[in-house]
Amino acid sequence: MPELRKDPIIGRWVIISTERGKRPTDFSTLSKKKRQNSACPFCPGNESATPPEVLAFRPPGSEPNKPGWTLRVISNKYPALKIEGDLNREGRGIFDKMDGIGAHEVIIETPDHFKNMVDLTDKEMEDVLWAYRERTLDLKKDPRFRYIIIFKNQGEAAGASLEHSHSQLIATPIVPKRALEELEGAHKYYEYKERCIFCDIIRQEISENVRVVIQNDAFIAIEPFAPRFPFETWVLPKSHIADFEDTKKADIPLLAKLLKEMLTRLSKALNNPPYNFLIHTSPIDTHHLEEYHWHIEIMPKLTRVAGFEWGTGFYINPTTPEDAAKYLKEIEV
Repeated sequence: MPELRKDPIIGRWVIISTERGKRPTDFSTLSKKKRQNSACPFCPGNESATPPEVLAFRPPGSEPNKPGWTLRVISNKYPALKIEGDLNREGRGIFDKMDGIGAHEVIIETPDHFKNMVDLTDKEMEDVLWAYRERTLDLKKDPRFRYIIIFKNQGEAAGASLEHSHSQLIATPIVPKRALEELEGAHKYYEYKERCIFCDIIRQEISENVRVVIQNDAFIAIEPFAPRFPFETWVLPKSHIADFEDTKKADIPLLAKLLKEMLTRLSKALNNPPYNFLIHTSPIDTHHLEEYHWHIEIMPKLTRVAGFEWGTGFYINPTTPEDAAKYLKEIEV
């Protein structure tokens, strides 16, 4: 059983999950170009190698857990947190712990082993977003969970252990420290100005137009003013929405189109880099926060986080966001 343990000095929780060390990897003998792996558990025909699907997009009459699907969501075979059981919170002197209860799911974005997310059609990208939304709405019903993080690790350097294109969802019984820091900062700004800081950022970025990369009627992609990493990119809804799953259904196609174009620009500009992307949204037990604004953060892996960063919390970024935005806008897609 995994455990959650709390650092008593800074309040950060960590997951102790020994099962994660047992994951297989298909990267050990891979060249940079993808190669078909007949044992890939995410490929059609190998459905029996994964846990049963909890959601799948497939044509009518197609049998569950069999080939024919276009997108498939499964429980992670090697979960960071397990869904069965109770939290069993416990204090040991100054230390706090609880059982590692949560949900850990894998969204297999395409049956095609050779496609990356950037290669998906607009419709396929849209289906990925629909799957994110549907699984979020379902897991929010579990009273044990307080936060849901959706993320993608693209490439070995970004933490992917299997090369078949996929993203992940983890529901946790606590709100992670990184999310709390954003929430607290947004709340302080709202208390002072009675406005959402993310909405103000969007207005200023559109007005200045030096860090905006692309935008459409509903969404905008920017290089943030103080990025931690070169070419770090944020995608935000232009209207105020605190929870990702509350995005208007009519706007999902617009988000899919903009996200695909943004990933294409990054891929062409940076020679298909490894990257992480994640969706920051409101905690489950909050409702329509006026001070918070959901968003996607995309972080190409172009520099290494080393001793100075770990020791201080400062990040050293060799590329200005203004230069990054100018370069990305000039990419032909």
